Amino acid sequence: MTQTVAAKRQQFFETTQPKLTPQLLAAYVERQKSIKNFDGFDVAPTGTALTEAVLSSYISKRRNDALDAIESVDTTTGPALTQAVLVAYAETKYVPTPKKVKLADSERLCLAQAIYHEARGESEDGQLAVANVIINRAFSKKYPSTICGVVFQNADKGKYKCQFTFACDGRSDAGTERAAWKRSNQLAEKAFAAFQQGKRPGVIPGSVLYYHTTAVAPKWSHTFRRVAAIGSHVFYSQN
Repeated sequence: MTQTVAAKRQQFFETTQPKLTPQLLAAYVERQKSIKNFDGFDVAPTGTALTEAVLSSYISKRRNDALDAIESVDTTTGPALTQAVLVAYAETKYVPTPKKVKLADSERLCLAQAIYHEARGESEDGQLAVANVIINRAFSKKYPSTICGVVFQNADKGKYKCQFTFACDGRSDAGTERAAWKRSNQLAEKAFAAFQQGKRPGVIPGSVLYYHTTAVAPKWSHTFRRVAAIGSHVFYSQN
């Protein structure tokens, strides 16, 4: 850079840039204060209590879809969410997530075992129909409310005293035919997913609570209404 160019630059800055005078410095300080104290968005300063007045002010200025949704909820049919309600829920209904997962796995296993032992040679509809009966019973007040409760009902009463023969025949409940066991688990997963949503597989009506194989003709079959026959099983509901 030549001395001529340097001189011209120095001259340019001296003529175009204002000198740092006490007045300019004071103006800069005032400007920074005004920026810091800027409240043009009308937002309550940090630390202000969230009172009804503050919330009402916010709602009156802005649309809030979440608050609109809350406002539309009908809470008149149930109890208010009080500390007593929360305590009662925690004591009677709350189940930790790990326990929920364990229970769900256990329920699916019971359903898979029932499908395998009762209908592994049947078509998909035939196997799901058996699962359907078990789920129908779980929804009925006449039987236990869980899948395992239904499948192993009265299994402790002795050999062949239970609802499903495999559950109390004295033999292992594990599946030994790999392909059939895999399929039973897949169908149990499908049926149990419906059960968790308060639904049924839908292969047979929800009123069907009984079935037997075509190889037998139990006396009770004459007292119930025959609803369907799928594969080697006949399904009944009460009259």
